[in-house]
Amino acid sequence: MRTSIITLLLIYLITSCNEKAEVSSDIQTLQTQKTSLKNQIDSLSAQLKVVETQLSKLDPQKKLTLISTIPVELKNFKHFVEIQGEVKADKNIELKPELGGTIKAIYVKEGSRVSAGQTIMQLDDSTIQNSISELNTQLNLAKTTYERQKRLWDQKIGSEMQYLQAKTQKESLENSLNSLYTQARKMKIKAPFSGIVDEIFPNKGELTSPQTAVARLMNLNQVYLEAELTERYLPVVKIGSEAILNFPSIQVEISSKISQISNYINPDNRSFKVKLDIPNKDRKIKPNLLADLKIVDFNKEGVCIPSTLVQQDQNGQDFVYVVETENNEKKAIKKLITIEKEYKNEAFIAQGLTGNDILISQGARLVKNGEIVTTN
Repeated sequence: MRTSIITLLLIYLITSCNEKAEVSSDIQTLQTQKTSLKNQIDSLSAQLKVVETQLSKLDPQKKLTLISTIPVELKNFKHFVEIQGEVKADKNIELKPELGGTIKAIYVKEGSRVSAGQTIMQLDDSTIQNSISELNTQLNLAKTTYERQKRLWDQKIGSEMQYLQAKTQKESLENSLNSLYTQARKMKIKAPFSGIVDEIFPNKGELTSPQTAVARLMNLNQVYLEAELTERYLPVVKIGSEAILNFPSIQVEISSKISQISNYINPDNRSFKVKLDIPNKDRKIKPNLLADLKIVDFNKEGVCIPSTLVQQDQNGQDFVYVVETENNEKKAIKKLITIEKEYKNEAFIAQGLTGNDILISQGARLVKNGEIVTTN
């Protein structure tokens, strides 16, 4: 019986191949011929499959295709946008004096920790101090004169003009003295917040001005990462979106979330900025350090498979092979699938597979739809 089937099939194939096709110049006729030929091919494929199936049953020597399988995985799938960002710090400033002068004293060294309000440098304020001393002498006299004129005026003795002049003189000297005290305070360069003096620029005795930085003060307990994304990610990247930050230079990886999204789109590159806060208690992360940033733009529970198992047919449709058992035989079944997202050699399947399917892994590109297979 096996020999008869093979003989009949060979005769049919040889006869079909020897038939000479007539080629027409009419489009409609050619379309009809094309459809007829495709139907013949499909019919032959179906007959060949029946024959192969029968052969596998009748021929004990026939070797079945050996495959291995893996189960479909149901899990949470995440897709990431990968970009690069730069570390920045709000508390990273260059200190500049409010008034010009000569550096009289430097009270800290580079690397010193300072508290908010602590004096870092003192500018030469000897001229101001001399003026304060002179004004104090004049103010003491003005206060004495004012008090005497006030007592006389309270007794209705003397003129009102003398009383007012003494009062004005005293108040004017007090205002001038307060102004000098303010100037004297500005000759002290103080830390506006607690941090580390990272760098000191001038030396003692050098002249400085309000346009010249004298020190860099930093506080790295809280820094942030800034990056730019193209505008097409506006619908999917939100405040609170999960992110992973990797700092290859220091081999540190941390998890964070988007804390701020810019409302401005840069017209030059059609991008917007995102900001992520970074805890930095050990101060390993420094300003201007580069980081590889991965932001979650897709997060869904469902069917996930290795993308290497996905194939494409002649129509460009994605498919995989699964194993189904029928009449105690294992068959390779082709299943068309719809891939929604891919990331790192993993595909999220929107349609075509369920959690009960068993995928053919090794041997998937050697089998045909409906072929009987064996597993190792």
